[in-house]
Amino acid sequence: MKLLVYAVRLRALAKQAAAWERPGPRSSPSAGQRCRASAKAAETRSDLLSRPCVTARIMRPDDANVAGNVHGGTILKMIEEAGAIISTRHCNSQNGERCVAALARVERTDFLSPMCIGEVAHVSAEITYTSKHSVEVQVHVMSENILTGTKKLTNKATLWYVPLSLKNVDKVLEVPPVVYSRQEQEEEGRKRYEAQKLARMETKWRNGDIVQPVLNPEPNTVSYSQSSLIHLVGPSDCTLHGFVHGGVTMKLMDEVAGIVAARHCKTNIVTASVDAINFHDKIRKACFRQTPAHSLFCKRVRPLAPLRTVSLQDEKRKGPGSR
Repeated sequence: MKLLVYAVRLRALAKQAAAWERPGPRSSPSAGQRCRASAKAAETRSDLLSRPCVTARIMRPDDANVAGNVHGGTILKMIEEAGAIISTRHCNSQNGERCVAALARVERTDFLSPMCIGEVAHVSAEITYTSKHSVEVQVHVMSENILTGTKKLTNKATLWYVPLSLKNVDKVLEVPPVVYSRQEQEEEGRKRYEAQKLARMETKWRNGDIVQPVLNPEPNTVSYSQSSLIHLVGPSDCTLHGFVHGGVTMKLMDEVAGIVAARHCKTNIVTASVDAINFHDKIRKACFRQTPAHSLFCKRVRPLAPLRTVSLQDEKRKGPGSR
């Protein structure tokens, strides 16, 4: 008798469950509802793109220089990474061919105050101007002492990027326009764009000027302080295209400039300022990258451009006696 009662109850529960799972009539959204939903999604996407890109990272002992502060090249690399994120995101905001933003130029950058180990670096990047094929990004770096809550501005930089197609790295795509809050912003941005374009063309003609090393140079001369770093480009140094990140290149340039300055000054040194850097050629993975530098004037050191790269495949093809 009890088994029969349980069977009846189970059958009733099964009917109730089937009734709950049976789909009822649903009303399809109207054209107005679909339009409002699409507009809301576009507004959300536009709001996301207009927001600054903020990255944060705690500074560790392996980020330090010989003076005990954060290495200037590490900060330059973080600046470039934030700029690459926001510019790549903006360039892919519209339906079309996918791309990656490549660094083309960095304006003069001053190190306003040192950043210490244990502090948190907040890197904020914002798009301030777009032309047909380039993006201007303004970056600010703040250091935070997480024990006291004290914050200070350490760096400000302006970077220019160009979108390169994922299918064809030599193809530069068009940049979606950015919305300006004031008409003056667009006019001022256009002036900055023309100025940097002219400066890039001027440096491109001097792209092969490299001071040759001198055997047994006299102390305290340009040749005496000259140094050169050779770096094998690995996968961790590269973008989706297989070419070196601009931030990796800037970090290497800062390292060799620091070697030159320390050799000349015979003491600990820190990076105080970096002049404008132009990126004219791409550096491919599995290439040797040589970065020469020499002192120009007391209290001022700059790395030489361009970087010299030698492909491993080219070296094997040439052979040791073909130079």
